[in-house]
Amino acid sequence: MKVNTSKSKNAESFYIKQSFIDGNGKSTSRTIRKLGTLNELLVEHGPTRDDVMAWAKEQARIETEKYELEKETLSIPVVFHPNRKIPYGERRCFDGGYLFLQTIYYELGMDRICRKIRNRHHYEYDLNAILSDLIYTRVLEPGSKRSSYAAAKKFLEPPTYEQHDIYRALSVLASECDLIQSEVYKNSKSVINRNDHILYYDCTNYYFEIEQEEGDKKYGKSKEHRPNPIIQMGLFTDGDGIPLAFSTFPGNQNEQKSLEPLEQKVIGEFGCEKFIFCSDSGLGSENNRLLNHTGNRAYIVTQSIKKLAAEYREAALNRKGFRRLSDNRLVDLDQLDEKDYEELFYKEEPYSTKKLENRLLITYSPKYAAYQKEIRTKQVDRALHMLKDGNHKKTSKNPNDPARFIDKAAVTKDGGKADILYFLDESKIAEEERYDGLYAVCTDLFDDNPADLLKVSEGRWQIEACFRIMKTDFEARPVYVRREDCIQAHFLICFLSLLVYRLLEKKLGGTYTCCEILDTLRSFKFADVQGQGFMPVYEVTELTDRLHELLGFATDYEFLTKSRMKTIEKLSKQR
Repeated sequence: MKVNTSKSKNAESFYIKQSFIDGNGKSTSRTIRKLGTLNELLVEHGPTRDDVMAWAKEQARIETEKYELEKETLSIPVVFHPNRKIPYGERRCFDGGYLFLQTIYYELGMDRICRKIRNRHHYEYDLNAILSDLIYTRVLEPGSKRSSYAAAKKFLEPPTYEQHDIYRALSVLASECDLIQSEVYKNSKSVINRNDHILYYDCTNYYFEIEQEEGDKKYGKSKEHRPNPIIQMGLFTDGDGIPLAFSTFPGNQNEQKSLEPLEQKVIGEFGCEKFIFCSDSGLGSENNRLLNHTGNRAYIVTQSIKKLAAEYREAALNRKGFRRLSDNRLVDLDQLDEKDYEELFYKEEPYSTKKLENRLLITYSPKYAAYQKEIRTKQVDRALHMLKDGNHKKTSKNPNDPARFIDKAAVTKDGGKADILYFLDESKIAEEERYDGLYAVCTDLFDDNPADLLKVSEGRWQIEACFRIMKTDFEARPVYVRREDCIQAHFLICFLSLLVYRLLEKKLGGTYTCCEILDTLRSFKFADVQGQGFMPVYEVTELTDRLHELLGFATDYEFLTKSRMKTIEKLSKQR
């Protein structure tokens, strides 16, 4: 609809008109609404003719929306024939959960990144379509690249490319891995406030079901304790657990050495120069602490009390000198009562290594101590059963193996041949009890509040959650590709999928579990109704309402015309 005017000798009149094709196929128009004369409208919508015209155009827009709504709310007759068979190969049910991921994808400007990449390479396929579908299917229906292509065919917007294009695109994605990461990070700042003053770092690995080492697939220390070659991944997240950057490296490489090259990339290409580095004790080596001991960077890493030098270890184990974190009052850990069960206590000790002066925070949690005691009691019971059954050998390298409490001694009977006597080593049990409830953090932030430092350290669970989502929910392994570049592209897709998902999770306010979000996204199904439109066949819940509210479109009508669905698809691609 548009605004039309007509002038007479004494006045100028404003109308809203609609153009249409009549029964004879001729283009014509009709008046929808007379707005009034210019002199009449100037009184309320002036003071100038331009002001009146602007108001008139807004009225035309409102009338257009009203018309479209009325058109779509008309009853649509549908006739089903009980004796007519469904045509072979005709799809009648489509997946729509990707629409919500698509909104995040385009907010991150990943289509623009793909255009930038296109200017650096020569190819005919649509990289943006391929990358977006691989991300959506990794979240909604993870599998091989072949199965991802099949899954994308079930989307409301099916692929316009061929399956072989995917494998060609993987090589391009691998070659532009660094560019994609840095650009996505910069674009993400317009989507959400990045808490990049705190950076968590951790590593994991992925095994391959092969026996021979190949490329970066090397034998190393597997997290799953599998006798297979592995590839390792290092991951940075920000303080809110949103992925920042990743790298892969050979399975036989010491993971401590993976930090510096990735951190230098984050500093140089991402522009993150001032942050607190936070990791576990395995990655918090002295060299990695030294790397982040600068004017712009600092570190907070966990510290194994058992691995401290004797003087520091005994100071940490001394139950005197602790303070209650909530009120900073001195307490004696041996004098605590039931009301202290949920409290956290701490003390500080100076800690010097070869190259650094550190601040050592030792914490004690009665609740954690009770948990550790309960676990160890069960392990001691298992050790007693092992002694009874005559089974004394360790079954694994697991430090929690109950056999660690079993010791042996050689005894003689009146100078005869020595017999081996197996027994429960009470001294080992007592030594472990000394560490119950204790946890240590090492930092070079000498002036910061202990509560703030401990809160940062406790946030490491978020990066562990990221690895769990990638491995379990997104099925990052098995890896169905073999070439090095394809493997790199595969993990890039997993990383981007995790980023898109975590941003959506963040937008939802952290009020829903990962299972709830994924189950809901995967449930968005739409049935095609005789080519006229779509009928939603999912359960409407509080979460579906929240998704619609956040992302600016709604799919929970009894019937969606094709034109309305096209509008929704367009809305999901707006920034």
